Amino acid sequence: MENVVSQPPNPRTVRLLAAWLPFALYAALIFYLSGRPGSRLPDWWILHFDKVLHTVEYYGFGVLLARALRTSGSPLAPACAWAVALACIFGATDEFHQSFVPGRQGNDLGDLLADNTGAIAGVISVALWAKQHRPREARA
Repeated sequence: MENVVSQPPNPRTVRLLAAWLPFALYAALIFYLSGRPGSRLPDWWILHFDKVLHTVEYYGFGVLLARALRTSGSPLAPACAWAVALACIFGATDEFHQSFVPGRQGNDLGDLLADNTGAIAGVISVALWAKQHRPREARA
């Protein structure tokens, strides 16, 4: 029988997984919640603030996506540009998806605007954080 020695996980792989897994789970959660029929949504008071919820939801999406792209080695500016573009595309496809869900209003331009605003704010937050926390000699 062959003696197999367990190797410790590659640190880069662990870092990438730690960055991309939260983003993937968050995107899946958005898709899942968007696919719930209107009659199956809870009647919570906070749900009456639809645009605020969309903005907050996509703020998190933008943060997680920009963080994952940065962790993958993308420079700050391209990571931010890609994160905004991909978040806007995801928001548009999410709105389209909702148009097929009973009791949900898809293709809502107001929701899409709120999604994009939140994503942009999240990506800007990541950019500001990255600039603030870069090495001291790189700030000059």
